[in-house]
Amino acid sequence: MAPKFTEEQLSGLMHSQNDEMQDETQLEAPVSQRKDEFAFMEESQVATTDNNPSLAAAVNGEFYTEDGLNKPEVEGSELSQEELERFTDDLIAAFKTVYDPEIPVDIYELGLIYKVDISDERKVDIVMTLTAPGCPVAGEMPGWIEDAARTVPGIADASVELVFDPPWGPERMSDEARVALNMF
Repeated sequence: MAPKFTEEQLSGLMHSQNDEMQDETQLEAPVSQRKDEFAFMEESQVATTDNNPSLAAAVNGEFYTEDGLNKPEVEGSELSQEELERFTDDLIAAFKTVYDPEIPVDIYELGLIYKVDISDERKVDIVMTLTAPGCPVAGEMPGWIEDAARTVPGIADASVELVFDPPWGPERMSDEARVALNMF
């Protein structure tokens, strides 16, 4: 059985700089009854599936195609749609082999991969983030991702751009990650 993580424990694992303890009864309450954890933000800044089409698509297990998030460009590509789909599936499988050493969930399901572009020359450009800028493996993880992408047959090369804007948050995790961390 997977270990049960509270949101507080997960935040601690993710190098949270917030040392305040939450009342355990608050964690057991339904989300709608919890104290507003984002009270410091304007309502328009809080990402919800209503005001963030990318988040809504991710929650539904779909790609948000307006900005190309996590979906290779197809227009004008010399690669066939079939080849792009194979690369996409194989790259996702490769990304799922890389884990944050402090969290028992792969980096893809954690939502650390923001964008993947595949050029006609079969070079993969990956935009990703970390759970926190001070992550102890910040210098190593981009190389792990590049190495994983290079294992995909037909990929000529891979490069990773590490970004911290937008910052990562637990809302980027897939349902699979939430189940693995017992966060439902």
